[in-house]
Amino acid sequence: MIEPTNFNYIDSALRTIKLEQEAVGTLTNHIDDSFTRACKLIIQCRGRVVVTGMGKSGHIGTKIAATLASTGTPAFFVHPGEASHGDMGMITAGDVVIAMSNSGETSEVTSLLPLLKRMGTPLISMTGKPLSTLAQAADSHLYTGVDQEACPLDLAPTSSTTCALVMGDALAIALLEAKGFTAEDFAFSHPGGSLGRRLLLKVENIMHSGDQIPVVNESTTLSEALLVATSKGLGMTTVAKNDGSLAGIFTDGDLRRAIDHGVNIQNAVMTDVMTRECKTTTPGALAAEALKIMEDGKINALVVQSDGKTVGVINMHDLLRAGVI
Repeated sequence: MIEPTNFNYIDSALRTIKLEQEAVGTLTNHIDDSFTRACKLIIQCRGRVVVTGMGKSGHIGTKIAATLASTGTPAFFVHPGEASHGDMGMITAGDVVIAMSNSGETSEVTSLLPLLKRMGTPLISMTGKPLSTLAQAADSHLYTGVDQEACPLDLAPTSSTTCALVMGDALAIALLEAKGFTAEDFAFSHPGGSLGRRLLLKVENIMHSGDQIPVVNESTTLSEALLVATSKGLGMTTVAKNDGSLAGIFTDGDLRRAIDHGVNIQNAVMTDVMTRECKTTTPGALAAEALKIMEDGKINALVVQSDGKTVGVINMHDLLRAGVI
């Protein structure tokens, strides 16, 4: 292939992005009662959401099904051609079908309509033609039409598929919020890799507990506290009151501040240099939540408490080793 001379690739890319941005922007004009009706059909569904579509619509449909499934709405994709040759058995009356076709006349999709009507399966259509066969047959029609494709020939599905994808995301997120779907719920759909670790790993799984917890009392000298902190290898120590409750924490940062303020480090005790009202977390908290506390507070360690008692400590290195960072 001979490279065209003087062709401006950047101008072409910017034009495409601008056209697709404008197309997506027009979707806000079509979020109406039909969208609410589609959401309610899915919320009331006893089975699963079945997404179907041919060609590029099918590729977008696969992504929409995956997004729904990972955000609390069980869903899967069925190829309309395969549905006509046996896979129709995967769809039941208790399901809801989302059928996608920009023209609304794709034969492989419209051929399924009599079967869906016979079963009584609710149908949500996603098309660019409100008067099309598919749109008219649906219980709820979601409009995803565009005035112009980003393709300069106005042929290749570009802006229209982007709009369909955004409409699918809008549907998935509306359902997620309506169901009260949480980060922990999300984690069960994503147990693998770093995402799974961030969302499933709890503080109790990686904290230092028992004899591993460095602890001194309020009258402990600074030099003694440094020995305890060093021996435990955590760069810090908890400071306990006489009744065993948490009085504060002493870290290498506290040591630097003491030196900067001219504190006599030979005679200083913990009450002179420790941080009172230190940040804490609980054993059942997500490790990712502990990370956020540390990042927001610009600190490297947290005391883990349960029922007012110190049960562990955790630092940034623990989170790093666990793959949370």
